[in-house]
This record gives sequence, structure tokens and C-alpha cells, in this order.
Amino acid sequence: MKLESYWLDTVARFAGTQEGPVEGRADVAVIGAGFTGLSAALALSKRGATVTVIDAGAVGAGASGRNGGHCNTGVAQDYVALTAQLGAERARACYRAYAAAVDTVERVIREEGIDCDYSRRGKLKLAAKPHHMAHLAATAELIARDVDPDVQLIDRAGIGAEIASDAFHGGLLQRHGGQMHMGKFAAGLASAAVRHGARLYEHAPVTQIVRQGDGTYRVKSDRGEVVATQVLVATGPSRHGPFGWYRRRMAPVGSFIIVTEPLGAGTLDALLPNRRAYVTSRLMHHYFRTTPDHRLVFGGRARFTASEQPSDERSGRILRANLATLFPPLAQARIDYCWGGLVDITADRLPRAGQHDGIYFSMGYSGHGTQMATHMGQIMADVMNGRIEANPWRDFDWPAIPGHTGKPWFLPLVGAYFRIKDIFY
Repeated sequence: MKLESYWLDTVARFAGTQEGPVEGRADVAVIGAGFTGLSAALALSKRGATVTVIDAGAVGAGASGRNGGHCNTGVAQDYVALTAQLGAERARACYRAYAAAVDTVERVIREEGIDCDYSRRGKLKLAAKPHHMAHLAATAELIARDVDPDVQLIDRAGIGAEIASDAFHGGLLQRHGGQMHMGKFAAGLASAAVRHGARLYEHAPVTQIVRQGDGTYRVKSDRGEVVATQVLVATGPSRHGPFGWYRRRMAPVGSFIIVTEPLGAGTLDALLPNRRAYVTSRLMHHYFRTTPDHRLVFGGRARFTASEQPSDERSGRILRANLATLFPPLAQARIDYCWGGLVDITADRLPRAGQHDGIYFSMGYSGHGTQMATHMGQIMADVMNGRIEANPWRDFDWPAIPGHTGKPWFLPLVGAYFRIKDIFY
């Protein structure tokens, strides 16, 4: 079993990186070579800006290449609760932003010719307990009335046609969304940005950002420095660098994933005939999907801890046991990959984007980052060109999480709370 991301292990290494020192001047310095940073670099470069992208690691090696491979519409939290919290108008705007984000991913793939196994299969949220169906029914009614009439509530009698497991009591199908190979998409975005003129530096951790007297920024890294007119911070939940202001506003929760051996088309067609993206309704939920080579990608919040070895392996054992519970025919399936990653969760599970001390940022996608990160990269290119109104998150304040100084000491307590709540929910 490999303790590394399936997406990163099964894609050719990005070949367009700059080998020399970080140097020179740029219109924009982008910090982070994940989906946000690469999408922004692509959009800005296509408009004629000179762009330098700097990352502490490799292209897509952070959250962008370590997730479950889903690209779905729908907000990160329950839509009924979001409507009660924000009001109908703002909740609709949030939902539509995520729908637009899926469209952005599909447009970028089409325009740049990115080969990333994209497939629009939709998302099925599965009711893990009988009484969860009542809430899914209310959610389906509200979504259909307010924002998306193309949703479908599937009852207990019909769920067997979607999934061969006795663990579920129905589900909510949202058709607007898909899935793809995250490593191929990241490499494709990076190649497109470089093709349009961006310079990209890997393994160059940023150590300091200095505002100069003429209003430009000197971005210093371990491999040199660049002077830029504008800076975009697209680091997500990075635990390194001079980004404490952002870290105090997000909880970097570990999410863990296993990938089976190739199971064969027949086995997966019997278990999951429509090959959708799936998520369960528990607070400590699972998410899963298949791959073109007939594996099952199965993830979840196995443990509330940061991702690092050997923690990932322990989390993988928990996920394997859960997989066997949901799908007994797979109890003896070999696990070929196991890894973890950090999810940059905000207190309300909504993204944040805008400016802080003159520096632009976009992050806090809270587990729904594939589509929104790509979308916000394009949006931030608009914002940095003066179209502030393009930012759907511009009116959301972003206070620090109380007691959070940068190290998430509270995660085990949150995990214990969720486990207890799941018993009664």
C-alpha cells in the first residue's frame, strides 16, 4: 500500500517549472500552485499580465491533489440551515456561485483541452439513518423551488437501483456536477498557464512579503525573490510561511482517503451502476466514487487530526473497516493507496476572498474546493483588474476563530463532539 495520493502518483511530473532562482519583476505574484493559484495565473496571463507563481512544494501537491476527486454543485453545509442563517436571497447566491463554479471547471477544461477524465455524473447524498430522509426531502423541496429544479429525491424503494448497499434509506440526487482526475487537472492548468506566459517555481517556500515605498511588493522565498505590483495568496490551509492572519481564521481538518485495487467493471457496475459522486448524511461522513480503471476511491473524516505519516495509515485502517461495513463484497479487496490532506474549514463553511493589507486572497473552501478554487482563480483575476463586484464572497466578514493562534489544538475536541452528535443525529 502506497502512502501517497493516487492522483499525484498516476500523473506525469509537470515539466514546465522554472529551474533557476526566483527573480525579476511581475505584474502579479501568485503564492500557491493549487487550483486557485493556477486558475488565476491562467486567467491573468491570457489577459496579457506577467505572472509569477511560487509554491512551497510541487504543482497540485497540496489540497488540490489530495482530495476525493469530486466536482459538485451545492454548498458545503445544509441548504435549509444556510437559508435560515443567511436569508433566502443570500443563500440562493451562494448556491448559484457553486453551480457557476462547476461550469467554470468544464469551460476551462474545454478551452484549454485538458485531458483529466472529466465526467458529469452528478452527486448522490445518501441517507444514513431513516429520519435523515425527512430532512433530505425538505432540502430537495427548497432547492427545487429556489435554485435548481433538476434535483430528485430517491426513496428507500428506489435507492437499490443506485447503490447495492443495505446501509442507506434513500438519497438526494443533484445532477449538476462531475468528477475528474485531480492530478491531471492540476498539471493541465499549470501547463496552460505556462503556455500563456506565466512563470512557475516549485519548491520555493515564501518566507516574507514586504510592501515597498513605491507600492510594489517584494516576495521573498528560499529560492530568491520577485517584485510584483499585486500579490494573490492562494495557499489554502498551508502551515508554513508568513500567513498567520489566514491560519487563525481556518481550521485545517484532516481528511483521509483510500483507493482499492482495480475491481473490474462488473463488480463496480453491480455496486454503483451510475458511477456518481457519493456522500453520506452523517456528520462524520464518507464520500466515494469510482475511477476509469475501476477502482473505488473512499474517503472521510476518519480521525480529527492533521495529515501526516503514520497518522494516515491509522486513518486508512479505519476507512477500510468502514468500507467493508458499507460494501461487504469488498471486505477482502486490496488497498493500493492511502493518504490524507488538510481541508481549510471556516467557521461557517463558506469561502473567503478579497484583500487584507492590500494583498489579495482566496481560500477557505471547506471541503468543496475543486470547483470553487478553480472558479475563484478566474474571479480573482477579475477582481484584481478592478471588478470587485465579481467576488461572490466580498460582503462576508472573517473574524479569527476564538482561541485559535494557528495551531489547531481543538481538533480532537471537535472530533469527539461530532462523534457523540452523530449517535443522536
